[in-house]
Amino acid sequence: MDRNLALEVVRVTEAAALACARVMGRGDDAAADVAGIEAMHKAFGAISVRGAVVIGEGDEDEVPLLFDGEHLGTGNGPKIEIALDALEGSTICATGGYNALSIIAVSEPGGLLRVPAVYMDKIATGPEGRGLVDLDRPAVENLRVLAEAKGVYLEDLTVAVLDRPRHGGLIEEVRRAGARVKLLSDGDVAAALATTKPDAGIDILLGSGGAPQGVIGAAALKCLGGEMQGRLQPRHERDRRVLRERGFENLKKRYPLEELAPGNVMFAATGVTAGDYLRGVRFFKGGAATNSVVMRSSTQTVRFIEGIHRFDFRPKY
Repeated sequence: MDRNLALEVVRVTEAAALACARVMGRGDDAAADVAGIEAMHKAFGAISVRGAVVIGEGDEDEVPLLFDGEHLGTGNGPKIEIALDALEGSTICATGGYNALSIIAVSEPGGLLRVPAVYMDKIATGPEGRGLVDLDRPAVENLRVLAEAKGVYLEDLTVAVLDRPRHGGLIEEVRRAGARVKLLSDGDVAAALATTKPDAGIDILLGSGGAPQGVIGAAALKCLGGEMQGRLQPRHERDRRVLRERGFENLKKRYPLEELAPGNVMFAATGVTAGDYLRGVRFFKGGAATNSVVMRSSTQTVRFIEGIHRFDFRPKY
């Protein structure tokens, strides 16, 4: 993939983030989602690629745009596969909370694990935990090896966990071990990214969340030299049936980073609201500022981009 594609993709996340930010704090999750999806879809139309959505906003019979299997781009240029979430954290955006993002991962064909919208049990860390943490171990053991690798006391670690009833036992285990817990209302991709940023204050992500977001997060961590592992978690028989239809027979399988994102990948994200890894959209007279990141796994190059967008010079997406 041409390295310039990464900068084209970040224009797409910027467009989605700007649209979502317009309805931030209005209490309408659906409106925030729709705004991001429509803007992302329109922006993708200007990119010279033959793109296929492998992880999108849902099935074709569920959503009108950015659905699984939709073709994006001009139809000219390289073939790519796309995993996206126009707005990760719709409730966060609707309530004006932290860590809402617009995110995209792209790869050459076959470079991203095609997972359905089920849950995934996850563990994610920055580079210090690579090759050391293991999803099959108890949480306290992972905290011990990570603390040793980082040269800190276990009590100094901060563990990000989605604030869900299903995580009650995990949260109690972490607290008994002496580590600190940061409960997330939503947005575990932002938390996975934050594990690679020393001043973000998050050392490890544990617990279950969306499988699509797990694959997108793995693409980012591959670019950042971090670690992620996942295991698919069907909630009911419908999930099991969908997984079987997609070829996922062994539901006990632990997927390492190299299987979640096996190919050459690029990742881009733009902050919608303020967060641990990126700042949110800030509006000013006649325009707005965005804070984005774009990265490539082939070189592990990471670029933070501060964009200034003037509304009196509208881009022709």
